[in-house]
Amino acid sequence: MGRRRGVMSEHFKEELAKELGFYNKVQQDGWGGITSKDAGNMVKRAVQIAQGKLKQN
Repeated sequence: MGRRRGVMSEHFKEELAKELGFYNKVQQDGWGGITSKDAGNMVKRAVQIAQGKLKQN
């Protein structure tokens, strides 16, 4: 069984990390260096953005 592909693009993840204030950690240590709280906040923000786009339609 292979590794799952991510749903979010690398660019989108980077933009979220910048918005949430931990992009420097990603640059230093990669995605494996962020906390689970930061990852959860990133997913939460991505869901908020997606919901906002659905409401616009």
